Amino acid sequence: MTTTGHELTLGYSTCPNDTFLFHALAHGLVRCDDVRFSVFLEDVETLNQNARSALFHVSKLSFAAIGNLLDTYALLRSGAALGRGCGPLIVARPGMKLDNMASGRIAVPGLWTTAFLLLTLYLGRTPETMPMTFDRIMPALRNGEADYGIIIHEGRFTYPEYGLVKLLDLGEWWEQTTALPIPLGGICIQRSLGPEIAQQVEASIRESVEFAFRHPEASKEYTAGHAKEMSPDIIRNHIDLYVNAFTVDLGETGAEAVETLFSMARASGSIPDSTRPLFAC
Repeated sequence: MTTTGHELTLGYSTCPNDTFLFHALAHGLVRCDDVRFSVFLEDVETLNQNARSALFHVSKLSFAAIGNLLDTYALLRSGAALGRGCGPLIVARPGMKLDNMASGRIAVPGLWTTAFLLLTLYLGRTPETMPMTFDRIMPALRNGEADYGIIIHEGRFTYPEYGLVKLLDLGEWWEQTTALPIPLGGICIQRSLGPEIAQQVEASIRESVEFAFRHPEASKEYTAGHAKEMSPDIIRNHIDLYVNAFTVDLGETGAEAVETLFSMARASGSIPDSTRPLFAC
């Protein structure tokens, strides 16, 4: 995909954390210099798969996907989902045992999601799984179509409504193993656009995040409109969990967390080796 001037395509997810932080940018409420964005909203695994063909110039991606695409995309320091107490959960129907997971049917929200990567690192091998969109996993467990599920996003708050129980918090496992916050997803830009445009895009995203923090009610309608049937409380909890200081800027700790994830993933053969710099600018 080529650009005319600085007209860029931007893809991010319909999840409340993304619509909250990108609301100002998408609605022309922050300075974008001479960069203009055409916005597209998709499920995160759809974004991951679209990035394989470099569909969008700028895109929200799971860090697992980023690790596979460093020849094409580089990371921006603003807009990331990274923190503590916000990792994927392994859930199941009551009576299911974590020890039996290897022989069970495991539903995952996509093979390029960080959730699947963390499961692989936890197990020490790549398991047989049933990939599906994240919103189908809990119904599949409830209906007996799957035995175990790796849930993300608002699933952390709603899995009891499906009669499910938590077997393991992969985020807690990560934090206990590394003593670092868990990197879930970040905003990437095509390397071919160069550092100057990357700096402009990064500055615009940072301003959009800061606007969201200053005016949290401004995005309420936009966020709710893309949140399917989530209650206002779940939307608020979702935003509070995934949008934090690391979203403004990853900083040294955030960068260390990402590099640690990539190092562990490369050692396990989950992502390829790369000599490319992580950041775009």
